Amino acid sequence: MDEIRTTDSPALSGLRGRCPRCGEGHLFAGYLGFRPACEVCGLDFKFIDSADGPAFFVMSIVGIVVVGLAMWVEFTYEPPMWVHAALWGPLAIVLSLVLVRPLKGMMAALQYTNKAAEGRFR
Repeated sequence: MDEIRTTDSPALSGLRGRCPRCGEGHLFAGYLGFRPACEVCGLDFKFIDSADGPAFFVMSIVGIVVVGLAMWVEFTYEPPMWVHAALWGPLAIVLSLVLVRPLKGMMAALQYTNKAAEGRFR
């Protein structure tokens, strides 16, 4: 099937969890599992291999945010250690869960756009 893009940015489609080709079909079949194919345009999703890419970006983003905030709170308020434990552990977990799916979708869309698995898209 030829290119039938209906959206401007495949990365934005990936962040929204939509098909990188048509931007309409769903990319995920659960929280992190990919569907076998797009239900709208029929793009086979077997080419997707995000590996550890999303985890790396999630760890980097969450680490910068949590460590930055923890340092600011420490230097500004000097709270006891239990306050740090109560704040930053849950924040790191929540941020990780919020970011991993959109980043995994974006990695899949960028693989498609940049033809990372050439010959598997047709």
